[in-house]
Amino acid sequence: MKILANDGISISGETLLIEAGHEILDHRVSQEHLINFINENQVEVLLVKNATSIDNQVIDSCKSLKIIGKSGNEMNNVAVDYAIEKGLYVISTPNSYARAVAELVFAHFFSLARFLHDANRMMPLEGDSKFNLLKKSYQNATEIFGKTLGVIGSGNNALEVIKIGISLGMSVIIFNENSKSEKVNLDFFDGQKLVFELKSVKFEEILEKSDFISILNTEKSGYLIDSEEFEIMKDGAYLVNIAKGAVNEVTLVDYLENKKLAGAALDVFEYEPKPDIQVLMNPSLSLSPNLATVTTDAIEKTGKELAEQIIKISREYYAHI
Repeated sequence: MKILANDGISISGETLLIEAGHEILDHRVSQEHLINFINENQVEVLLVKNATSIDNQVIDSCKSLKIIGKSGNEMNNVAVDYAIEKGLYVISTPNSYARAVAELVFAHFFSLARFLHDANRMMPLEGDSKFNLLKKSYQNATEIFGKTLGVIGSGNNALEVIKIGISLGMSVIIFNENSKSEKVNLDFFDGQKLVFELKSVKFEEILEKSDFISILNTEKSGYLIDSEEFEIMKDGAYLVNIAKGAVNEVTLVDYLENKKLAGAALDVFEYEPKPDIQVLMNPSLSLSPNLATVTTDAIEKTGKELAEQIIKISREYYAHI
């Protein structure tokens, strides 16, 4: 099969595909030239991330396409239902990014709990002149062990956050809009396994009881967390959000400044790619620019996962011709 990985593919994925006899076209095609390129080269597999859109027009205009693949599990730039209706295979990689997302959540939690986000700002500026003063200002740090972790969301990302929380000795409670419980399997390096089953609690209970709250996804339109929800939260709680549009950032800053929250972290922003300046400058916020899924490991896993699915589908496809 001819494959156009328009937003790139990992080396491991490319190697698997080539070894299986597939041809990868070494091109990056702009959206406006995509249809012509696919038709001129008779592309059968189109792989994208977020930079390329596959809409009804692309699907209707490119008769050679057999497989559409998207990195990750969010398919908002792919007309999935229409592609399936037209007889195309649609594949994704729902498992490949989960660990990267979960580890970023805890990177922010650790950074907030030990003031590392602020210490890394201030040490280059005042470390040589106010060393002892800075040390004293960060002495109200807290440990994560034994604290309550509230996980808001569903799917593999939430599952990985739960696993890390349990392994760190946290008491974990979950709010899942799609399920009443979550079965969690912890696999250890020596082959031992532990199984936990967590029941989903009410949303308000997450807010009331959690010392650390992670928001991974939500099906609610509008803000999931605003003034009413901040009021319910425990004093001194920490919040990490990677669900775009879930938190009112203006209200968040207010509750950080009045010390209701001890700290918060954002990997997504209401106004991208130009976040609000009061968010960027707030010393109680730990910030990252959409890094939840960005690790070399996740990229490699994604490419491999896509390649394995393409190889399997192509064998089944040609077996029936």
